[in-house]
Amino acid sequence: MAPVLRLALVLACSAAAAPGAPGDRVAIPMMKTSIYVGTVTLVTSPFARSGDEYTATYEARVRPWFFWSETGRITIKVPPADLARLRAGETVEFTGDAENHKKKPRHVRGRAQPAGAGGTTGRIKVRIGVDDTELIFNGTYELGDAPRD
Repeated sequence: MAPVLRLALVLACSAAAAPGAPGDRVAIPMMKTSIYVGTVTLVTSPFARSGDEYTATYEARVRPWFFWSETGRITIKVPPADLARLRAGETVEFTGDAENHKKKPRHVRGRAQPAGAGGTTGRIKVRIGVDDTELIFNGTYELGDAPRD
């Protein structure tokens, strides 16, 4: 086999075995915030990247008022330039929206602050507008690759 053809075959096999592009997935552990005489716990699935957006499902548990709890879908916008800034160790602001299981919209904005160069881990602040109230969640994030199929 010609050396050029052999090299092309090796590169093709490597690309097929490689996971998704860096930053295609974001994991955010459970976050909690206080409200008047209670707490709200926010749990999300891993965020998956598609274009300029990361999307996940969420569950917000309100205690002691369980009847205010909700589930839904949340999307945040992070253009490639902002993702590159995050990987360079710079703080990035983001916006987005969510929709609960009753199709009620929620406004989302926040900030990701890397723990160092590489930006794969750090602190995150998420503000979610619910009616006339803004819930503020502080937590951590881990930027990773898309899972292999």
